[in-house]
Amino acid sequence: MPRWSPYRGGVSRPPFGIYVHVPFCASRCGYCDFNTYTASELAGSGASPDGWLAAVRTELAQARAVVGERPVDTVFVGGGTPSLIGAERLGAVLATIRDEFGLAPGAEVTTESNPESTSPEFFAGLVEAGYTRVSLGMQSAAPHVLRILDRRHTPGRAVDAAREARAAGIEHVNLDLIYATPGETVADLRGSVEAVLSAGVDHVSAYSLIVEDGTAMARRVARGELPPVDDDVAAERYELVDDLLSAEGLRWYEVSNWARSPEAECRHNLGYWLDGDWWGVGPGAHSHLAGRRWWNVKHPARYATAVAAGSAEADHEVLTAEERHTERVMLRLRLASGLDLGLLDDAARDEANRAAASGLLEIGDGRAVLTRRGRLLADRVVQDLLLASETAPA
Repeated sequence: MPRWSPYRGGVSRPPFGIYVHVPFCASRCGYCDFNTYTASELAGSGASPDGWLAAVRTELAQARAVVGERPVDTVFVGGGTPSLIGAERLGAVLATIRDEFGLAPGAEVTTESNPESTSPEFFAGLVEAGYTRVSLGMQSAAPHVLRILDRRHTPGRAVDAAREARAAGIEHVNLDLIYATPGETVADLRGSVEAVLSAGVDHVSAYSLIVEDGTAMARRVARGELPPVDDDVAAERYELVDDLLSAEGLRWYEVSNWARSPEAECRHNLGYWLDGDWWGVGPGAHSHLAGRRWWNVKHPARYATAVAAGSAEADHEVLTAEERHTERVMLRLRLASGLDLGLLDDAARDEANRAAASGLLEIGDGRAVLTRRGRLLADRVVQDLLLASETAPA
């Protein structure tokens, strides 16, 4: 935990969020490289949900001592599988945040959930605790695609869970999709999106499958059991998702996220994309305050021990002005609100005009916004803008 406070003397503060990491999972999905642990992996370590909760409460008190008086604008409980620890513990986490910091008026409070570990009673408990948003991992409605991803929920359970969440009074509900999985057909993806739309959710996240090094899926690809993800197929699948969601009134506001209205957009994630501050609580969680970024020790047992000793911080970095500029360009350009051209120097603005002439950007009102073709090539557009500045004559 940092031993300083970046906010003194009435300086204007950006939005402040708290991320809480739940490291527990019932099983490990083949594509997942998150900091998660199954019960068998934790056996003998002493780590448990109740021990985790006690450590999280302690870290929140430590965070309050550093941050001071600062109401929380957004809370996001991620994982892992937060729903696995139950609504009562999730409620206890939020109650501690409320007691330590207080919640800003209209605060957004989200938890991720696995459809198989939810129920109407679970969602009712979340509403009673004060959660306003739920993000459900659906990934696909095709049974064979779920098998390749090592997802255990049945194809229809995610849609049922979304309906149960809405019926319980959860204000905003998101469903996550993964596309371009080996073996997925156009019909499979179309059916998955249609299932999402049938649930009546107001937010959808859709990501191309990424085969991360060190995962079970990466080993299967290396052995030739699965083909690698095809970039052209992924681009076609993205366009299909965008077409189907747009036709039903969900607009993209970030390259991989669509919302039915501005109120349905995930404000916590917008805080990441727009230079907000956040404190990451829990094993392996990352934090950012005023240009300083740090991350906690990963293993739940070591995390609890470190918190008890006064700090869960494993390491940190202080971002340079150049690094902060790079992140602003990279993250703002992913948003439908676009990039303020005032953040670019002359060379980069010239490059933005070239990208617009190539159909990758739309420029107007002093902002650059990715076209749909540009969204498919967002990393390249960002790289070209940054490289233009680096190679410009002094």
